[in-house]
Amino acid sequence: MKLAPMLALLILCAGDLAAQRGGRGGIRNMTLTSSAFQDGGMIPDKHAQPGRDVSPPLSWSGAPDSTASFVLLLHDIDAVSGDGTADVLHWMVWGIPGTMLSLPEGLPQGPTIPISAPVQVAGAVGGGGGGGRGGAGGGIRQLSVSGPYYRGPAAPSTGPAHHYVFELYALDVNINVQSGIVSTAVTRDAVMDAMKTHIRGKAVLVGLYRRPAP
Repeated sequence: MKLAPMLALLILCAGDLAAQRGGRGGIRNMTLTSSAFQDGGMIPDKHAQPGRDVSPPLSWSGAPDSTASFVLLLHDIDAVSGDGTADVLHWMVWGIPGTMLSLPEGLPQGPTIPISAPVQVAGAVGGGGGGGRGGAGGGIRQLSVSGPYYRGPAAPSTGPAHHYVFELYALDVNINVQSGIVSTAVTRDAVMDAMKTHIRGKAVLVGLYRRPAP
């Protein structure tokens, strides 16, 4: 499925923003995939609010050697929140160690994520999120528009499917922004601000979703 011109433009603009914030060197194009759905395909109900609201499995490749940590964002670019100037944040995960190459399905709720299931790490398969190159001392943190957890898609059945954009950023530092400070919007801005000049790679995965007809 081809992306609509407006979506392609939005992603291009996001890429330009990342390049502006990259500081020294360029921004490497990375690959982000999910075994649950294809890029540009429909997100299964299991990973949406009308279903089980389970976070999807994600894997990535192509990160620069300088990667110390990753930041993942999931936002609905067809919906707005607050004063209407920002899209809806369905998930933000930061402090992901630079050794990790995936996130397993069904991450638990809570401001910090204990990775107990096996996850891919650079050069091996192991558990836990720390240790080695890029271990984020502050731990893995998460947040969404409604709380410290993954919030699945929920676009209404009356209308076109919404575009849910997963963005993965490779950073050359570990950022230590606490989760849930003041508000979701403030925390999101704090994470994005901390990323400035430290982005070394970026990957994008787009999923579509619309609630089943009643």
